Amino acid sequence: MEIRVQSIKFDADQKLLDFVEKKLSKLPKFYDEITSVEVAMSLLPEHQNKNVKVHVKIPGNDLVIERNAKTFEDAIVDCVDILKDKLVRAKEKKVN
Repeated sequence: MEIRVQSIKFDADQKLLDFVEKKLSKLPKFYDEITSVEVAMSLLPEHQNKNVKVHVKIPGNDLVIERNAKTFEDAIVDCVDILKDKLVRAKEKKVN
């Protein structure tokens, strides 16, 4: 599984990139046919100004989750939690 991370309007430090990689590397446990994951992190002018968009490519479908939070880490955790459920559902749908 290929993971690509893009930071928009800021430079992500290595600690943040490692966190993203660590969290997203757990996704194949829930659906083993993930081909790639694209992450776009950006700053917004609002109060919860950290935006994360995760695009997961699986055969026959793409899953896109977008979340805003006070920190990029919180937004990543929210996205991963939602993706876990969606990947389990996609796997069950494929089996049936």
